[in-house]
Amino acid sequence: MDLGILWGYWGQSMPENFVALAVEAEKAGYDAVWTAHPWGSDSLSPLVLLAGHTDRIRLGTAAVQIPARRPAEAAMHAAGLDHISDGRLILGLGISDPQVVEVGYGMSSSLAPTREYVEVLRRALRRVGQPPGEVPIWIGAEDLENVKQACEIADGWLPAYYSPWRAEVYHDQIKERPPGFEICVNTSFKVHFDVEEALGATRRSLAFRIGATGAQGQNYQARLMGRMGLEREANLIQELFLEGKHDDAVAAVPAEFADEISLVGSVDRIKDRLQAWDESAVTMINVAPRSVEEVWRIAEIVKGQ
Repeated sequence: MDLGILWGYWGQSMPENFVALAVEAEKAGYDAVWTAHPWGSDSLSPLVLLAGHTDRIRLGTAAVQIPARRPAEAAMHAAGLDHISDGRLILGLGISDPQVVEVGYGMSSSLAPTREYVEVLRRALRRVGQPPGEVPIWIGAEDLENVKQACEIADGWLPAYYSPWRAEVYHDQIKERPPGFEICVNTSFKVHFDVEEALGATRRSLAFRIGATGAQGQNYQARLMGRMGLEREANLIQELFLEGKHDDAVAAVPAEFADEISLVGSVDRIKDRLQAWDESAVTMINVAPRSVEEVWRIAEIVKGQ
């Protein structure tokens, strides 16, 4: 199982010492470091800084928002970063931030623009001197047809969240993925004696994502949870959140489900649950360490470093 770091995802702040942490992650055997692209920030810019302080670790965007950059512009930025990093860029693309979509270039979240965007992006990369496939393109997608499309047109998939205990949800969409196709999932990783307490951050994140990222019936996070067999719970969470009952919304998030998409508890418990991830289609898990000590501790647990 490959191991990555992702900062700045869903309201998580970028740590002030993120360069030092990335350098330590490279020493500890991490495979990639990712920066997010939430509203009000950029995923490519921090990677330029990291490229100058690291030598081996892959540098990923999670994700460059499709409505925020025309494909030619994205290609030029990607080619430049890939060049200065000696070919370490993973160009993650997404359309998930509703505020970015709102002020974007009129591109919708339908299948056709995503396919067209990637086609134009690849052509533009060739024009600026990048051979086809030189910069791997990974796509953030949740709806079933979009996930299937990602397997057809991209080199990897970035799910919002994934449960190895509910692998059937996406089985049909990813079963014909090409050899070498990668799947990278963000997890909440915490060594803690109290599992329920350790799941607090995951449950708060789920309550926000299910409650605040779209109107009722139009929230892809809620639809995803519904596809995982928790439609009633997802509807309740969103209803409570939209009513301003945020604590109640958090309490309505099933602890068992939060546990499925997290790696928390004792070291032995985490190692035991890692087996399900190793046996799944996932090729990389992302964590968000905030200290050098945590960087090395996670590496020791996941990779035996």
